[in-house]
Amino acid sequence: MHHIRLQKLLNFLESEPNDPFLKYALATEYLNSKELDKSLEYYEDLLKNHPEYVGTYYHAGKLYEQLDRKADAIATYQKGMEVSRNAKDMHAFSELQGVYNSAMGLDYEDD
Repeated sequence: MHHIRLQKLLNFLESEPNDPFLKYALATEYLNSKELDKSLEYYEDLLKNHPEYVGTYYHAGKLYEQLDRKADAIATYQKGMEVSRNAKDMHAFSELQGVYNSAMGLDYEDD
C-alpha cells in the first residue's frame, strides 16, 4: 500500500512540481516508512522553497531531533513560531512553542 501511495504522490509531483502539499505528503510518507533521508530531503525543500507552509516546521524539527540535530530542530521551531505568528495560526504557534520549550529543556509541567 505504501508503495502505491508513494508512486501516486510522485506522479502528482511530476505534474505539479511546486505544490507544497504534495512535497509535505511525500515527506510524511517517507517518514512513515522510516526513509528518513528522503523525508528530510522533502522537508528541507519545503523549508527553503515554501517557507510560508506552516505545517512543515513541527515535523521537520521533530525529524531533526530524531537525527540528533538539536540545533537545527531548535532553529526550525523558532522560524516556525515566527511564520505561524505572521500567518495568525495560533494553534500551530502553540504546538511549535511546546516542542521548542521541550527541546530547550524548558518544560514547565508539575512534577
